[in-house]
Amino acid sequence: MPLRRPPFFAAAFSLAFGWACLAQQPPAETTAPSRTTPAAVAAAPGPQNNTNDQVLKALEIDKWYRMLGDIAEIDEIRYTSLPPHKPANPTAPGARNPLIIRAMTFIPKFIDRSKKQPFLVFAHQGIHSDFGRDYEYHQVRELVQQGYSVIAPDYRGSTGYGQGFQNEIDYGGSEVEDVFRARAWMLETYDFLDPQRAGMIGWSHGGMITLMNILLHPEAYAAAYAGVPVTDLILRLGYQEQGYIANFTAPTHIGKTVHADIQEYVKRSPITYADKLATPLLIHANTNDEDVNIIEAERFIAALKAAGKKFESKIYKDAPGGHEFDRLDTKLAREARREIYLFLATYLKPEKPAK
Repeated sequence: MPLRRPPFFAAAFSLAFGWACLAQQPPAETTAPSRTTPAAVAAAPGPQNNTNDQVLKALEIDKWYRMLGDIAEIDEIRYTSLPPHKPANPTAPGARNPLIIRAMTFIPKFIDRSKKQPFLVFAHQGIHSDFGRDYEYHQVRELVQQGYSVIAPDYRGSTGYGQGFQNEIDYGGSEVEDVFRARAWMLETYDFLDPQRAGMIGWSHGGMITLMNILLHPEAYAAAYAGVPVTDLILRLGYQEQGYIANFTAPTHIGKTVHADIQEYVKRSPITYADKLATPLLIHANTNDEDVNIIEAERFIAALKAAGKKFESKIYKDAPGGHEFDRLDTKLAREARREIYLFLATYLKPEKPAK
């Protein structure tokens, strides 16, 4: 049965207790700004204050129950994935054990479980981020209202689970498998879910993971949406600032620059596999994107066309909101999401598709 969260006052008490404990701790060697913005990541890459992070995660989870508990059965689950890609001590007992991945699941309360139903894997965005941004609550609610079951994993490197888990980040590497295994978990757990109607959705870093999933596992998904996706790490690191690049050159991550090992970055980039596309795909991008430059989407689209692939795409011209233009609460954003939902419904056929 899905877990039951305590009422919000209990979570607030937990927050107060967490801050009290934090006040008694010695100061951290380094501090970092909020973990939720690209600017924060660029200014101070890498893991951030873990006590803060874990308290915030507890509040995020509580918010999921409060925001969607009326329409969805919600659960917090764990499954195993690939071992750590760079264990701190490779000879230590358990150093090569499978990494445990946590995820949130949402099952619409109204669906007919006597029939096969579609579901979506939702990959969150951000380096050292997690599933719990403000817009994600609204998007998951919109998806559940249509009849989609949803699983949203916090893949390796995500925040909320301590510095050790953050240090497991493997951008374009093992994290792709972490998210792919969420699909298998759903099918193993819920016999009413249809393996032929599995879809995937993600923005930015999550859009990149979406692309990597469908390109490396073309038989696994019936449809996918990639919003403002990262598509080419070599190109991306050429226009990003040093603070962002440091996330990749950190010893616990890739540990090398593009110059030192270009092939390592090639294999982590969706554009490398453009000729493998076999899944119905919709891409959205925005010309004034301040995070993922429009050139990434343009070159990926050109690569798909050069490979003779069929797909759908739309590049918005200077849409207000930049990187998050279609995740806002504006008329344009709602219209953009409607395009996404209509596209997905064509292939996944939920019980209450968007109109």
